[in-house]
Amino acid sequence: MITANAVTKRYPGGHEALKNVSFEITAGEMVFLTGHSGAGKSTLFKLLAAIERPTTGSIVINGQNLAALRRNAIPYLRRKLGLIFQDRKLLFDRSVLDNVLLPLSIVGHPAKDAPRRAQAALAKVGLPNREKAYPIALSGGEQQRLAIARAVVNRPAIILADEPTANLDAASASEILGIFRAFQQVGVTVLIATHDPLALATLEPRILRLDKGEMSESPSAALAAQSAKACTP
Repeated sequence: MITANAVTKRYPGGHEALKNVSFEITAGEMVFLTGHSGAGKSTLFKLLAAIERPTTGSIVINGQNLAALRRNAIPYLRRKLGLIFQDRKLLFDRSVLDNVLLPLSIVGHPAKDAPRRAQAALAKVGLPNREKAYPIALSGGEQQRLAIARAVVNRPAIILADEPTANLDAASASEILGIFRAFQQVGVTVLIATHDPLALATLEPRILRLDKGEMSESPSAALAAQSAKACTP
Protein backbone atom coordinates (compact mmCIF):
# COMPACT_ATOMS: atom_id res chain seq x y z
CA MET A 1 0.00 0.00 0.00
CA ILE A 2 2.73 2.50 1.07
CA THR A 3 6.42 1.80 0.60
CA ALA A 4 9.29 4.21 1.23
CA ASN A 5 12.75 3.12 0.12
CA ALA A 6 15.87 5.02 1.23
CA VAL A 7 14.09 8.40 1.19
CA THR A 8 16.15 11.52 1.83
CA LYS A 9 14.79 15.05 1.75
CA ARG A 10 17.40 17.79 1.56
CA TYR A 11 16.43 21.46 1.52
CA PRO A 12 18.44 24.39 0.11
CA GLY A 13 21.28 25.17 2.47
CA GLY A 14 21.99 21.50 3.07
CA HIS A 15 19.50 20.72 5.85
CA GLU A 16 18.41 17.08 5.68
CA ALA A 17 14.89 16.76 7.08
CA LEU A 18 14.80 13.02 6.30
CA LYS A 19 17.78 10.69 6.04
CA ASN A 20 17.60 7.32 4.28
CA VAL A 21 14.08 6.55 5.54
CA SER A 22 12.55 3.18 4.63
CA PHE A 23 9.30 1.54 5.77
CA GLU A 24 6.26 -0.34 4.49
CA ILE A 25 2.61 -0.04 5.51
CA THR A 26 0.17 -2.71 4.36
CA ALA A 27 -3.45 -2.21 3.36
CA GLY A 28 -5.81 -1.80 6.30
CA GLU A 29 -3.03 -1.19 8.82
CA MET A 30 -2.96 1.54 11.46
CA VAL A 31 0.50 3.03 12.06
CA PHE A 32 1.58 5.92 14.25
CA LEU A 33 4.50 8.18 13.37
CA THR A 34 6.16 9.76 16.41
CA GLY A 35 9.14 11.98 17.08
CA HIS A 36 10.22 15.28 18.58
CA SER A 37 9.28 18.62 17.06
CA GLY A 38 11.40 19.04 13.93
CA ALA A 39 12.05 15.29 13.61
CA GLY A 40 10.68 15.23 10.05
CA LYS A 41 7.09 14.06 10.56
CA SER A 42 5.44 16.89 8.62
CA THR A 43 8.06 16.63 5.88
CA LEU A 44 7.27 12.95 5.44
CA PHE A 45 3.55 13.71 5.21
CA LYS A 46 4.22 16.31 2.51
CA LEU A 47 6.14 13.70 0.53
CA LEU A 48 3.35 11.13 0.92
CA ALA A 49 0.80 13.66 -0.32
CA ALA A 50 3.08 14.63 -3.24
CA ILE A 51 3.18 18.20 -1.98
CA GLU A 52 6.96 17.86 -2.11
CA ARG A 53 9.26 15.27 -3.69
CA PRO A 54 12.17 13.37 -2.13
CA THR A 55 15.71 14.41 -2.98
CA THR A 56 16.68 10.75 -3.31
CA GLY A 57 14.87 7.46 -2.81
CA SER A 58 11.32 6.48 -3.74
CA ILE A 59 7.81 6.48 -2.31
CA VAL A 60 5.27 4.10 -3.85
CA ILE A 61 1.55 4.28 -3.04
CA ASN A 62 -0.79 1.70 -4.56
CA GLY A 63 1.88 0.80 -7.10
CA GLN A 64 2.47 4.41 -8.15
CA ASN A 65 5.97 5.85 -7.77
CA LEU A 66 5.29 9.40 -6.62
CA ALA A 67 8.58 10.71 -8.01
CA ALA A 68 7.49 9.62 -11.49
CA LEU A 69 4.02 11.20 -11.32
CA ARG A 70 3.31 14.02 -13.72
CA ARG A 71 1.89 17.15 -12.15
CA ASN A 72 -1.49 16.63 -13.79
CA ALA A 73 -1.71 13.16 -12.21
CA ILE A 74 -1.17 14.38 -8.64
CA PRO A 75 -4.82 15.45 -8.05
CA TYR A 76 -5.96 11.93 -8.99
CA LEU A 77 -3.54 10.45 -6.43
CA ARG A 78 -4.87 12.77 -3.73
CA ARG A 79 -8.44 11.63 -4.38
CA LYS A 80 -7.36 8.31 -2.85
CA LEU A 81 -5.93 10.04 0.21
CA GLY A 82 -7.76 11.56 3.15
CA LEU A 83 -5.49 14.42 4.26
CA ILE A 84 -5.94 15.93 7.72
CA PHE A 85 -3.55 18.79 8.41
CA GLN A 86 -2.49 20.03 11.82
CA ASP A 87 -4.05 23.46 11.21
CA ARG A 88 -7.22 21.81 9.78
CA LYS A 89 -7.50 24.30 6.89
CA LEU A 90 -11.25 24.80 7.37
CA LEU A 91 -13.13 27.44 5.40
CA PHE A 92 -14.60 29.73 8.05
CA ASP A 93 -16.77 31.64 5.57
CA ARG A 94 -18.66 28.46 4.65
CA SER A 95 -21.01 26.28 6.62
CA VAL A 96 -20.11 22.86 7.99
CA LEU A 97 -21.99 21.19 5.15
CA ASP A 98 -20.35 23.37 2.51
CA ASN A 99 -16.90 22.54 3.90
CA VAL A 100 -17.59 18.85 3.36
CA LEU A 101 -19.21 19.40 -0.03
CA LEU A 102 -16.12 21.15 -1.40
CA PRO A 103 -14.02 18.01 -2.10
CA LEU A 104 -16.98 16.43 -3.85
CA SER A 105 -17.37 19.49 -6.05
CA ILE A 106 -13.66 19.45 -6.94
CA VAL A 107 -13.81 15.86 -8.18
CA GLY A 108 -17.05 16.41 -10.08
CA HIS A 109 -19.26 14.21 -7.89
CA PRO A 110 -22.91 14.34 -9.08
CA ALA A 111 -24.54 17.38 -7.47
CA LYS A 112 -27.75 15.47 -6.83
CA ASP A 113 -26.00 12.91 -4.62
CA ALA A 114 -23.37 15.17 -3.02
CA PRO A 115 -25.45 16.44 -0.05
CA ARG A 116 -26.38 12.88 0.94
CA ARG A 117 -22.73 11.81 0.79
CA ALA A 118 -21.63 14.85 2.83
CA GLN A 119 -24.33 14.26 5.44
CA ALA A 120 -23.26 10.63 5.77
CA ALA A 121 -19.65 11.73 6.37
CA LEU A 122 -20.77 14.18 9.06
CA ALA A 123 -22.85 11.46 10.73
CA LYS A 124 -19.84 9.12 10.82
CA VAL A 125 -17.81 11.65 12.80
CA GLY A 126 -20.62 12.59 15.16
CA LEU A 127 -21.75 15.89 13.61
CA PRO A 128 -25.15 14.97 12.16
CA ASN A 129 -26.95 18.09 13.41
CA ARG A 130 -24.36 20.80 12.78
CA GLU A 131 -24.71 21.12 9.00
CA LYS A 132 -25.82 24.77 9.02
CA ALA A 133 -23.33 25.92 11.65
CA TYR A 134 -20.11 27.70 10.75
CA PRO A 135 -16.73 26.38 11.91
CA ILE A 136 -16.20 29.36 14.25
CA ALA A 137 -19.19 28.12 16.29
CA LEU A 138 -17.67 24.67 16.79
CA SER A 139 -15.48 23.52 19.65
CA GLY A 140 -11.91 22.40 18.92
CA GLY A 141 -12.97 18.77 18.96
CA GLU A 142 -15.89 19.47 16.64
CA GLN A 143 -13.62 21.35 14.23
CA GLN A 144 -11.34 18.32 14.14
CA ARG A 145 -14.33 16.08 13.42
CA LEU A 146 -15.27 18.41 10.57
CA ALA A 147 -11.75 18.17 9.16
CA ILE A 148 -12.01 14.38 9.29
CA ALA A 149 -15.43 14.38 7.60
CA ARG A 150 -14.07 16.52 4.78
CA ALA A 151 -11.07 14.20 4.41
CA VAL A 152 -13.14 11.00 4.19
CA VAL A 153 -16.13 12.18 2.15
CA ASN A 154 -14.50 10.84 -1.04
CA ARG A 155 -14.06 7.46 0.70
CA PRO A 156 -10.26 7.32 0.46
CA ALA A 157 -8.29 4.11 0.87
CA ILE A 158 -5.65 5.90 2.96
CA ILE A 159 -5.95 8.50 5.73
CA LEU A 160 -2.94 10.67 6.61
CA ALA A 161 -3.49 12.68 9.80
CA ASP A 162 -0.90 15.15 11.12
CA GLU A 163 -1.23 15.66 14.91
CA PRO A 164 -5.04 15.22 14.89
CA THR A 165 -5.35 15.37 18.71
CA ALA A 166 -3.09 18.39 19.25
CA ASN A 167 -4.62 21.02 21.57
CA LEU A 168 -7.64 18.83 22.40
CA ASP A 169 -8.71 17.81 25.89
CA ALA A 170 -8.38 14.14 26.81
CA ALA A 171 -12.05 13.31 26.20
CA SER A 172 -12.13 14.94 22.75
CA ALA A 173 -8.80 13.33 21.81
CA SER A 174 -10.10 9.90 22.82
CA GLU A 175 -13.22 10.37 20.68
CA ILE A 176 -11.13 11.44 17.67
CA LEU A 177 -8.90 8.39 18.03
CA GLY A 178 -12.00 6.21 18.18
CA ILE A 179 -13.11 7.62 14.83
CA PHE A 180 -9.78 6.67 13.23
CA ARG A 181 -9.98 3.18 14.72
CA ALA A 182 -13.47 2.75 13.25
CA PHE A 183 -12.20 3.63 9.78
CA GLN A 184 -9.27 1.24 10.15
CA GLN A 185 -11.60 -1.55 11.20
CA VAL A 186 -13.44 -1.32 7.86
CA GLY A 187 -10.22 -1.60 5.86
CA VAL A 188 -8.93 1.96 5.56
CA THR A 189 -5.16 2.36 5.95
CA VAL A 190 -4.41 4.98 8.63
CA LEU A 191 -1.12 6.80 9.27
CA ILE A 192 -1.19 9.25 12.18
CA ALA A 193 1.64 11.59 13.14
CA THR A 194 1.48 12.24 16.87
CA HIS A 195 3.43 12.59 20.08
CA ASP A 196 0.26 12.16 22.17
CA PRO A 197 0.92 9.48 24.84
CA LEU A 198 -2.82 8.90 25.16
CA ALA A 199 -3.00 7.79 21.54
CA LEU A 200 -0.09 5.42 21.91
CA ALA A 201 -1.43 3.92 25.13
CA THR A 202 -5.04 3.64 23.98
CA LEU A 203 -4.65 2.11 20.53
CA GLU A 204 -1.37 0.21 20.98
CA PRO A 205 -0.44 0.74 17.33
CA ARG A 206 2.62 -0.14 15.35
CA ILE A 207 4.99 2.78 15.83
CA LEU A 208 7.47 4.40 13.45
CA ARG A 209 9.82 6.84 15.17
CA LEU A 210 11.70 9.74 13.62
CA ASP A 211 14.71 11.27 15.37
CA LYS A 212 16.50 14.08 13.56
CA GLY A 213 15.28 12.70 10.24
CA GLU A 214 16.29 9.09 10.89
CA MET A 215 13.67 6.36 11.33
CA SER A 216 13.41 3.40 13.64
CA GLU A 217 10.48 1.14 14.47
CA SER A 218 9.00 0.07 17.78
CA PRO A 219 6.50 -2.76 18.29
CA SER A 220 3.10 -1.91 19.67
CA ALA A 221 2.65 -2.15 23.40
CA ALA A 222 0.61 -5.33 22.89
CA LEU A 223 3.33 -6.99 20.81
CA ALA A 224 6.00 -5.90 23.27
CA ALA A 225 4.04 -7.45 26.13
CA GLN A 226 3.59 -10.69 24.19
CA SER A 227 7.31 -10.84 23.42
CA ALA A 228 8.23 -10.22 27.04
CA LYS A 229 5.83 -12.94 28.18
CA ALA A 230 7.26 -15.39 25.66
CA CYS A 231 10.78 -14.72 26.92
CA THR A 232 9.81 -15.22 30.57
CA PRO A 233 10.92 -18.64 31.86
